Amino acid sequence: MKALYFDGKQLTLTDLPVPTPEIGEALVRIRYAGICNTDLEILKGYMGFTGVLGHEFVGVVEEAPYTDLIGKTVVGEINIPCGRCDFCQKGLKNHCPNRKVLGILNKDGVMAEYTTMPIQNLHVVPPNVPELEAVFTEPLAAACEILEQIDIMPDYRILVLGDGKLGQLIAQVLRLHSENVWVVGKSPYKLKLLEQFKIHTVLKDQVDFPPQYFHVVVEVTGNWSGLEMALRYVRPRGFLVLKSTYAGEHPFNPAQLVINEIVLVGSRCGPFPRALSLLERGEVLVEPLLSGIFPLDQYEKAFKRSQEKDVLKILLQVSGEPGE
Repeated sequence: MKALYFDGKQLTLTDLPVPTPEIGEALVRIRYAGICNTDLEILKGYMGFTGVLGHEFVGVVEEAPYTDLIGKTVVGEINIPCGRCDFCQKGLKNHCPNRKVLGILNKDGVMAEYTTMPIQNLHVVPPNVPELEAVFTEPLAAACEILEQIDIMPDYRILVLGDGKLGQLIAQVLRLHSENVWVVGKSPYKLKLLEQFKIHTVLKDQVDFPPQYFHVVVEVTGNWSGLEMALRYVRPRGFLVLKSTYAGEHPFNPAQLVINEIVLVGSRCGPFPRALSLLERGEVLVEPLLSGIFPLDQYEKAFKRSQEKDVLKILLQVSGEPGE
């Protein structure tokens, strides 16, 4: 099969054997794979990962322990727990110390024609959700995770720092629970997309909020300078949600967190059923975030395009015909 393999220095399109499912696993033919900021960080050295890249996907089950799953269009949760440790036994499978993470840690990813996944990680896509929308399930679930961690009150003032792919999804999710959601970004084009949802927007160089104004601040800029801004605008005893992941090490002084008794919330993977439900009901719109689709063999153009100004989600079409 064709696959995008990262050897720690270079990403190349190569031929690999089709993986063989283990007990309890399904073989999935990948239709589309999304390029995520985490993938870009991996190419810079994040997690020290080597292997097939990619963790956002939609595909079709070709082999499975249960015949009723074969032929189904599916998406998949990226954390593969051991199922035996104390964390797993307490329902904290995403924090299993022995877990594998699809395309990130000890598990080949989905920028390949096939992948294997435990069947408990797979979710069947509702019939009315197109493949090109279903591929957004993983990042949308990450946006929904904030609701699992914080009780968002209708009167909360919420600030999302970052107008990229994940920032857009987070803003759409949170505006379902509060009418006072603001997004700070660098791109007039990206911010304009949010206005249709009655989300307030402001360019980064035009910010004039009062200090300590927001009950919840979500940092999703992908840049450490975003953390400094977040600390400036979160109110005492407010919530600071960190979504960015970074390559390398950076200094951080937690004094302000202590002084203002700020609740710091690390937030990553989230609930797939909730995300699929939002897509099925049309409560979150992802089609405006799609900036381009490239065949797998044009991966270099795809990755370059994903880093250009005003670009949001870039997909790799791995198999089948467009819109199949």
